[in-house]
Amino acid sequence: MFGADKGNTGPLDGKNLHIGVVQARFNEGITNALWDACRGELLALGVQEKRIRHVTVPGALEVATALQALAEHDEFDALIALGCIIRGETYHFELVANESGAAVTRVGLDYQVPIANAILTTENLEQAVARQVDKGADAARVAVEMAQLLKQIG
Repeated sequence: MFGADKGNTGPLDGKNLHIGVVQARFNEGITNALWDACRGELLALGVQEKRIRHVTVPGALEVATALQALAEHDEFDALIALGCIIRGETYHFELVANESGAAVTRVGLDYQVPIANAILTTENLEQAVARQVDKGADAARVAVEMAQLLKQIG
């Protein structure tokens, strides 16, 4: 939500983190912009390029399977899901939005790895374009913050 008060975090430092990113190719113009913003923010937070693993999948429903495969390697401090689901004229939008969101959450809980979910669910292309950069960068910050938090707890 634009203008949302997201609260303040402490300093975010990603220099020792390994981050995995899964990007859906469906609506590729949007998801490429999400990836560019996410990658840029990860680098700005100190995550080393060689410690970022980026993979692509056909669409939002396939994101969780790739996240699960990355989580099974047990080398990632956090994962990021990138995708874009735009409402169409059928019920398919609800199905894809609900199932992909639930599956991403399940992978995070099953593998105890934080996952920043930046699979956009929008009414139209204009809303997706308006959110693509902010949500990509937000996902990077969430991943780094949650990785730091779990290291502190653990």
